[in-house]
Amino acid sequence: MCSDLTEAVLGAYALTDPFRKGDCMATDLTISVEDRPGGLASIGEALGKAGINIEGLLGIGFEGRGIIHVCVQDGAGARKALEGAGIKVEGEADAILGPPIQGAETPGTMGAMARQIADAGINVRAAYLATNSRVVMVTDDNMKLMDLMKNM
Repeated sequence: MCSDLTEAVLGAYALTDPFRKGDCMATDLTISVEDRPGGLASIGEALGKAGINIEGLLGIGFEGRGIIHVCVQDGAGARKALEGAGIKVEGEADAILGPPIQGAETPGTMGAMARQIADAGINVRAAYLATNSRVVMVTDDNMKLMDLMKNM
């Protein structure tokens, strides 16, 4: 049973039709570049030149490296473009590119969503924000997450 806060927050967003139709699968690529000016630019330029849109992005510096996650619809094309530009793709995972979340700026929204995901026994391995108030998630059971989100 959801708390009153959870009910209020979950009622504040709605799923878009493409998500309900299942058009939400994407690819999360993990890229490692030198932690210096231009690393992120080279990723964006390579993908842009190939006509591949970055749906979501997460980047952090760690031990002299820039660890970048990009969410794209065309994983194979993105990998080809990046590697063609001399950028090594360290990892690739299937991801859920969630629908726009109405009320995403409301305190408690992330907690309420994460609680429902956790209560369903789904482990989130990576999560970050995407364009248009969407969220990217890589989990141990993406199909179960899709079913859960369709019913939220």
